[in-house]
Amino acid sequence: MGAIAAGIAMAGAAIGGGVGDGIVISKMLEGMSRQPELSGQLRTNMFIGVGLVEAMPIIAFVVALLVMNK
Repeated sequence: MGAIAAGIAMAGAAIGGGVGDGIVISKMLEGMSRQPELSGQLRTNMFIGVGLVEAMPIIAFVVALLVMNK
């Protein structure tokens, strides 16, 4: 039962991370197309946002390992 719960947790985190990355990157590209002179600042903010979004699947992986080892 723990393995099923861990798999569901990881699937949700992977889907959420992928969707979150897509939204962050698409909005950054939209901002770059509107104001090309801010591309450096937008790129920096995008990398920070992607890092924060990607933290969630990593945390979910750790939680999934803890659930499996119970």
